[in-house]
Amino acid sequence: MTTTHPRRTVLYHGGHIHTPTSPTATAMLTDTDTNTITWIGTDDTATTLHADTVINLHGALITPAFVDAHLHTTATGLALTGLNLTGAPTRTHALDALAHHHRHHHGTTVFGTGWDETTWPDPTPPTASELDRATSGAAVYLARVDGHTAVISTALAIAAHATDHPGWHPDGRVTGDAHHHARRTADNTLTPSQRRDAWTATRTRAATLGIAALHEMAGPQVSSADDLAGLLTHAATTPGPHITGYWAGDLPTAIDLDVAWGGDTFVDGSLGSHTAALHTPYTDSHHHGTLHLDTHTIRDIVLAATHARRQTGFHAIGDAAITTVLDGLDAAAATLGRAPIAAGRHRLEHAEMIHPTHLPRIAAYNLVISTQPAFDAHWGGPHGLYATRLGPTRATATNPYAALTHAGITLAFGSDAPVTPLDPWGAVHAATNHHNPAARLTPRAALHAATRGGWRAARADADGHGILAPHHPATYAIWDQHDTDRNHPGALPNPHTPTPTCRRTVLRGEILHDTLT
Repeated sequence: MTTTHPRRTVLYHGGHIHTPTSPTATAMLTDTDTNTITWIGTDDTATTLHADTVINLHGALITPAFVDAHLHTTATGLALTGLNLTGAPTRTHALDALAHHHRHHHGTTVFGTGWDETTWPDPTPPTASELDRATSGAAVYLARVDGHTAVISTALAIAAHATDHPGWHPDGRVTGDAHHHARRTADNTLTPSQRRDAWTATRTRAATLGIAALHEMAGPQVSSADDLAGLLTHAATTPGPHITGYWAGDLPTAIDLDVAWGGDTFVDGSLGSHTAALHTPYTDSHHHGTLHLDTHTIRDIVLAATHARRQTGFHAIGDAAITTVLDGLDAAAATLGRAPIAAGRHRLEHAEMIHPTHLPRIAAYNLVISTQPAFDAHWGGPHGLYATRLGPTRATATNPYAALTHAGITLAFGSDAPVTPLDPWGAVHAATNHHNPAARLTPRAALHAATRGGWRAARADADGHGILAPHHPATYAIWDQHDTDRNHPGALPNPHTPTPTCRRTVLRGEILHDTLT
């Protein structure tokens, strides 16, 4: 005899539902057996429905859950649980924080991140000798805020043979190959429990912020295949936000791990470290940055990815790097045609210096722009880091979100954590308050990029993720917020008021975070 179990349904009412199906929706019914939304409407109709659980929202807002489309999970967890130098006002403060941290963490490699010398009265980075004195000679890896430069202690420099590689500086700064070797060496000292704690910290923090999915940007220059494999296993066996993996190393490893191939494949570096590749030299340092890949290499990557039916993506910040990627796509299209490449929905990560002439080329290849609005919030504006590096005219033109959306190009928002914190509403607010008014998005467009855009970037939008509508997945977040226009129930929070508090995060019907009941 077959036993049937009653359907488990949850009815929310008395709130605001951000849905394209109804501008006045105040109620939503979900089915936890099918993990879908079954109905959206208004409170007067909701009273006629039967539900196993009925929850009065008391004015709360329900939106699609957020997606962080670019982060580094282990490094973010280490920053959350360890030494985060973001906001350190001087080098002395940073070194004092390092010394205090080391006193409580003897016997392990010290990982730190977030220092930014451009905000200090004396813009001199820490040195290896200062790290040695602060920690009595321990192995120390301190990443600059952009993640493309670090300062390492003498002990770590010896262990990584950093002096044997390009990018080593006698004061302990490492860039390029020397940086990659130092980071890998430090990463290899992490214990399994440290990794698990870092993964748990990141995923727990994300869930409390209404984030239901994370795109892990792994690669041999930023983490390891073992770290990615462990994270994927952790995500498959431990409740929390979904992990979509990207591997910027070799194709066989991407196939073996069943992840996308690419993502953080470095075509250039960062503006803060003067390593983003530019057509015109930096204003404050008369060189063009660093181009790591050429057109032919990008062509070969795209051809191989297309043959393997894999999505790929490229880290390209400077305008010269973006042009190089587009030229590589053109070269691949000369062999395969444009349609197979456009079908791959490949990605450009960061892509801050997109020129108007790039727009039709990006649209033609159906590229997703995976971008971080917090970068403009932190470093944009007439007196920000980008103006220092590029001059005010070029700085004003960075991150042209409105032009991208008008060209029909998909945007996906992320944090690049730990470069900037996990903060999805912060990304929405930054995009709607871009330093250049002409680049600003509407709140709805920004929320779309922070939700459905992430699912689309991962080629996971076919089932309807990122939109609240009947028959779509029950993946959503519930927010306490007090400034919604009562005459427009679907209105989004005012960016000039405090950030909404997440009361519940749900992924395909599974509650990841809950303070609602």
